[in-house]
Amino acid sequence: MSFLFILFVEPAFEKILDEYNKITEEMSLEGFGHVSRGAGSGFAGDIAKLGKRQSELQPVADKIRSYGARLRELEENKKLLDDGDAEIKSMALDEARRLEAEILSLRLEIEEALLPRDANDDKNVIVEIRAGAGGDESTLFAAEIFRAYGKFAEGLGFKPHIVSSSRSDAGGFKEVIFEIHGRASAEKHPYQIFKYESGVHRVQRVPETEKSGRVHTSTITVAVLPILEEEDYAIADKDLKIEATTSSGHGGQSVNTTYSAVRIVHLPTGITAQCQDERSFTQNKEKAMEVIRARVASHFEEIENKKVRDLTKSQIGTGDRSEKIRTYNFPQDRVTDHRINQNFNQISLIMEGEFGGITEALQKADLLAKKEALKK
Repeated sequence: MSFLFILFVEPAFEKILDEYNKITEEMSLEGFGHVSRGAGSGFAGDIAKLGKRQSELQPVADKIRSYGARLRELEENKKLLDDGDAEIKSMALDEARRLEAEILSLRLEIEEALLPRDANDDKNVIVEIRAGAGGDESTLFAAEIFRAYGKFAEGLGFKPHIVSSSRSDAGGFKEVIFEIHGRASAEKHPYQIFKYESGVHRVQRVPETEKSGRVHTSTITVAVLPILEEEDYAIADKDLKIEATTSSGHGGQSVNTTYSAVRIVHLPTGITAQCQDERSFTQNKEKAMEVIRARVASHFEEIENKKVRDLTKSQIGTGDRSEKIRTYNFPQDRVTDHRINQNFNQISLIMEGEFGGITEALQKADLLAKKEALKK
């Protein structure tokens, strides 16, 4: 890195560039065994981990380089401001204004990229939707939200997949648990988008069965959990009780005689998970293990969060399942997110999966909260 470049770039930015350049150099080595041993580099781990870190750093590294280049251009441009020619001086002044605007914009983008990020943002998710108060109307709304989330996920290039479900007599869901998977190489990942959906969702509307036209209020709960690999969160075999059962259908009756369904109990906490929607015992066990791992990890994380509240942590999208986060008011064609006190219209489009505007508003509020927390 040139001395001139260092002059124009803050130490924090320079540190990012140094790390990116070191990783790039490691990745270009002919002998990859050199990398796996971390010889003389300070970067332990395998090629996949280095590649992932390189991908994370590349966008901000590119911006830092552009930032440094604009600063150098501005410094050179200042020499022209002292020129005796009025026309040249005027052109230099216009160019200085343009460069200053670009520099400010790039700096803000870099600072945002360097803010503390959620360690689970690059994870896939398990979404659990459960009917709450409101009887059949609640189960119907649970089914509608499930459908809306599925459309939203597919629109982003994600793939939703049902793990387990329990239908109500009205045709809705008492409970539906599903996974959302994205591509590892994508810029957006399921958890960083859907994490803001955890909490209590309230719906206000006139049910189809309501003859008097009275507006009913119902609720559902949504929990969004990152899918954790065993290397992320390991559970000892002795702490698990795994049972093979027959699959059950609507109303609880057995629908087959093969023991392919799986129920797992985490003995220390009593937390359970079950899966019956896959074709084999092995597949159902794998899905149930993903669910139990996510639930147990979330359980202990919630306990720690109650013990110690980190003052620098953003309060947007904390995932408190008891928090009423949103109201869907159909008669007034309005969705209100209570965390940011913001209303969104065209509820019919939102229920068709158009959650983008809501998610963007929550991400902006989250970003602002993180910036403010760093000042404290």
